[in-house]
Amino acid sequence: MSLITCKFVRPDKLVYQGHVKSLILVTSEGELGVWPKHSPIICALGDGVVRLNLADEAGGGVLRVLVSGGYAEVHNDEVIVLADHARREDEIDLDRERADLAEAMADRDRFGADDVRRAHYDNTVRWCQQLIDYAESHKQGV
Repeated sequence: MSLITCKFVRPDKLVYQGHVKSLILVTSEGELGVWPKHSPIICALGDGVVRLNLADEAGGGVLRVLVSGGYAEVHNDEVIVLADHARREDEIDLDRERADLAEAMADRDRFGADDVRRAHYDNTVRWCQQLIDYAESHKQGV
């Protein structure tokens, strides 16, 4: 069986590296399924869940990673995912996400509506809320 070599990173951490049977990327245009021998492509990631169908050597099953922004490149049975934000489903801590959300909202509210620094905190608020919504709907970290 052909496999795909997958390297999944965010700015501060390697999220996953290994072989997958296939994966479903969440792009800015919708979901994109990637299987061995897929045509080369570079795509922008959206907000949602990337699903990695792990190879048997990696334990099999599906690894779900929440993402927000970034890019993915598919080329020669290799996928490189460079996510702006990424968190494995099994690493979501609902209490921590709620605390991070409250902190980001407080930091954001220190700046006026016309201050460009709010954009950073707006992005952080959106990311925290995405994690919380997912965790609450999938009973993660509860």
